[in-house]
Amino acid sequence: MKVGVNVAVIDNGRVLLTKRKDFEVWCLPGGHVEAEESVAQAAVRETVEETGLEVRLTRLVGIYSIPPTKAWCNLIILFTAESIGGTLKAEESEVLEAGYFYPDEIPENLLWGHRQRIRDALNRYGGGVVRLQNVPFDQVMSRQALYALREESGLSGQEFYGQYFGWADPASDRLETGK
Repeated sequence: MKVGVNVAVIDNGRVLLTKRKDFEVWCLPGGHVEAEESVAQAAVRETVEETGLEVRLTRLVGIYSIPPTKAWCNLIILFTAESIGGTLKAEESEVLEAGYFYPDEIPENLLWGHRQRIRDALNRYGGGVVRLQNVPFDQVMSRQALYALREESGLSGQEFYGQYFGWADPASDRLETGK
């Protein structure tokens, strides 16, 4: 499964769109979540890369599931954001243009699924929290290798878990958007 993000940067009732170079269609800024990065970090990174704007995420809007796709992301996480710096400038290798649009000005040639995402963002849907959780799992070890290590330890499942991972400390989590 490929996970991606979109960001609806909203300014005075207008939403920021970029015109993709590959298909010459408009869309929300966004892209794939890279390894070792949270979805919120990906949203901020993609927005800066594609538009030149630094943003603060303001709300989780929703999660959009597209199971059958092979060429695109299967799961899109949509955030709203506000610009906090930078200069609006289209990233030349991926983006032809970038600009803000009022709802009645949104171009017809819009990337599939983005019209609904824009509506959801402008209608203020969503509002959950997004947290980066610092779980101590060994990212290299497979589940099978972990189970084998548990069996070799001679400990109960709970004893092994406590010894190997420790117990969660919510204070180590970081709130990335929401309240």
